[in-house]
This record gives sequence, C-alpha cells and structure tokens, in this order.
Amino acid sequence: MLQRFIENFTYLGVFLMLFGAGLGLPIPEEAPVLAAGALAHEDVVRWWIALPVCILGVLSGDVVLYWIGHHWGEVVLDWRVVRRVLSREREERLKAAYHRHGVKIVFTARHVLGVRAAAFLTAGIAKIPFWKFLAVDVAAALVGVPIGFGIAFLFTDQLERVMADVRRVEHWLVLYALVGLAVWLAVLAYRQSRRS
Repeated sequence: MLQRFIENFTYLGVFLMLFGAGLGLPIPEEAPVLAAGALAHEDVVRWWIALPVCILGVLSGDVVLYWIGHHWGEVVLDWRVVRRVLSREREERLKAAYHRHGVKIVFTARHVLGVRAAAFLTAGIAKIPFWKFLAVDVAAALVGVPIGFGIAFLFTDQLERVMADVRRVEHWLVLYALVGLAVWLAVLAYRQSRRS
C-alpha cells in the first residue's frame, strides 16, 4: 500500500509519507526512503530529485515537532495524542538527557525508531536553540537518509531475490512448525494413553 501511494504521487507521496512519519504517525521513516531509492533505481523517479525530497520530508516533520514543543511547551503535553508518543516518564528522561548531553540526543534520536518524535518535541520544550537543533538534525539526516536511499537504489534487483528466498524460508519454517506441533500432539496423546 505504501509503495502504491508513493508510485501514484511520486515526489509528493514520498514527502508526505516522511512528513507524517516525522510527526509520529506509525510509519517507519525508513520505508518511504527505501521505496524512493527502489523507485529511483527503476527510473520511476529521478534520484537527484528524490533524495533531496526525502531529506526535506524527514527534516520538515522534525522542525514542526520542535516548534510545537518550543512555542506551546508544557501545554502540548496535555494533549492525549501527544501523551501516546511522549509519556511523562519519557519526557523527564529526555529532558534530563538534553541537560546532560545537549544536542547529541538529537543526532542519536534521528537514528532510533520510536524515539524520534518524542525527542524532537522535547528538544523544543527544553528550549534547545533552534540553530543547534537544526544543524545537528540536518547532519544526522545527511548521514542516515542517503545510506538507506543508496542501499535501496543499489540493491533493488537483489531485493526481489531476497524476498523470494525469505518467502521460501517462511514456507519451510511453517512446515517445520506444523511437523513439530504434530509430533508434540502425538507424544501428548501417547503419554495420555499410557496413563489410562
């Protein structure tokens, strides 16, 4: 579904998926980046446009979260949707980490799934200077996004073969699990019959 959406809306689709993921939607940020790299390999999109769109999409969501935290601070924490992403315990841990480690948290959070949105919102709440936040976030995005995009671009052909191998392995695992279940049930039945 994600790839179909991106194929239909190409650059806008990539941007919107990454922007939504940056805001905390349950979409792994890596998925649209990998999809864009694969589409660039297949000449559906131009890589030299798709890669900057990916970086811009990633950074846009981060900046919006930072500004929400910076301008509305603690008020935003009373919103139910925010508390799903940023619990009070997580907020306190992140604030303490920002006071101890500063913007290193931004760099680290960029590469940790499930922490990004909370970390960037908390950066705004903790009043990290915007220029520092943006500089570190850009540096982190310029490391992670091109790597994911490049891997998908370079290895798209092998991806189909890998996925076929994964499906084959899944079928064997299911078969082994069914045989194991049958043996286990037979042993249980045998033990039960011996007790009777």
